[in-house]
Amino acid sequence: MRRRLAAIVALLAGLATAVLAVVVSVSQFPRGLGLLACVLIAALAAWYGVMRRGTARVAGLIVAGLALAGALVLVIVGGRFGVDLIVVAGLLVTLAAARASFAVKAELPRADAPLHPVLFYNPLSGGGKAERFELAKEARARGIEPIELTRGTDLEVLVRGAVERGADGLAMAGGDGSQAVVAAIAAEHALPYACIPAGTRNHFALDLGVDRDDVVGALDAFVEGGERLVDLAEVNGRVFVNNVSLGVYAEAVQRSEYRNAKIRTLLDTVPDALGAGGSELDMRWTGPGGHGHQGGAAVLVSNNRYRLGRAVGSGTRPRIDDGLLGITVMGAPTGGGESRRGQRPWREWSAPTFEVDSDRPLPAGVDGEALVLDAPLQFRIRPGVLRVRIAHQHPGSSPSAMAPEGIRASVVELVRIALGLDREPAHAQPGRP
Repeated sequence: MRRRLAAIVALLAGLATAVLAVVVSVSQFPRGLGLLACVLIAALAAWYGVMRRGTARVAGLIVAGLALAGALVLVIVGGRFGVDLIVVAGLLVTLAAARASFAVKAELPRADAPLHPVLFYNPLSGGGKAERFELAKEARARGIEPIELTRGTDLEVLVRGAVERGADGLAMAGGDGSQAVVAAIAAEHALPYACIPAGTRNHFALDLGVDRDDVVGALDAFVEGGERLVDLAEVNGRVFVNNVSLGVYAEAVQRSEYRNAKIRTLLDTVPDALGAGGSELDMRWTGPGGHGHQGGAAVLVSNNRYRLGRAVGSGTRPRIDDGLLGITVMGAPTGGGESRRGQRPWREWSAPTFEVDSDRPLPAGVDGEALVLDAPLQFRIRPGVLRVRIAHQHPGSSPSAMAPEGIRASVVELVRIALGLDREPAHAQPGRP
């Protein structure tokens, strides 16, 4: 009922604000037109911000704030405070109501707390988040045994040793590469797993529905958290939680200078990767129509499909339990019968398996880690193998799980919510649909 009421308010306030803004822009030209432009920029930027988290949210809201400041300046200069302020207020009400309408909090079933949960943490990951938030101390306070990764230690050996000693819950505080190691062992032994967002970007945590700004609170997943089943993916038997990149980006991350100058190194890599002997000529794969292809500037294979482009939620996965790989090929491949003039420079599809062949080992970025893999690269999805625990106060669902594709689709979805026809979140129930 709260979502429905919020949708009704968003639609009515948005319509009234739009009509009034047009009237003001015409009657007070050209100042009114400038005011309308500021309001529209603020609306788009704020929409972008409220539907994201972390740095993207901050950037969007800053732009929205600057645009609103410009609108207020025009209001003051024009001296028409009444009507102009109503337009600005209407915009703020519309955005707040729309955000409330699309907010998703998955109702995950509560799961029994493990008796001997273990947290593995990398003190250097994320600029030292584990130490800054005193994760070891916070873990002990919740009955979780903390184990620190020190230089030269093998994470897989540590985790398997903990399982042999009776660990019945595994958590990892570190980057996504480390998350994949712990998640793979948890899935192997059917143990509950918790993702603690103490890495730099924490993409896996974001799509699982873990609040990346609440590092300590994520430990509550093993205290009174809910449980859901999600997929894992693998390439040549190696598990990954996010994606594997091949081509230009993968070539770039192999270089020692990449971490200190990412953009410059990536640009320097392009002529090498696409020239003679580069990845453009060394990758062979089969498209969704069954035709063989060669080349492509980059291939991205992900654990479930990413939402790409400029739509709301871009760069996240609406679902992570769909049972399919997400496959994206950038650039113009050769061969096969699917190529056509005027097609967009990338293609994307989903499949349970995928293979990339080559005449040489291929550089690959696996969850951001630079590796070289022997060809052929065989990808497959492992549906519903990971028992993920999510703290009860966290969303438990991807930010794009219910996010519509653009403004037009957002209006349509608001109408559906207002009429009581809205769809249920994809992750509202445990297990697979």
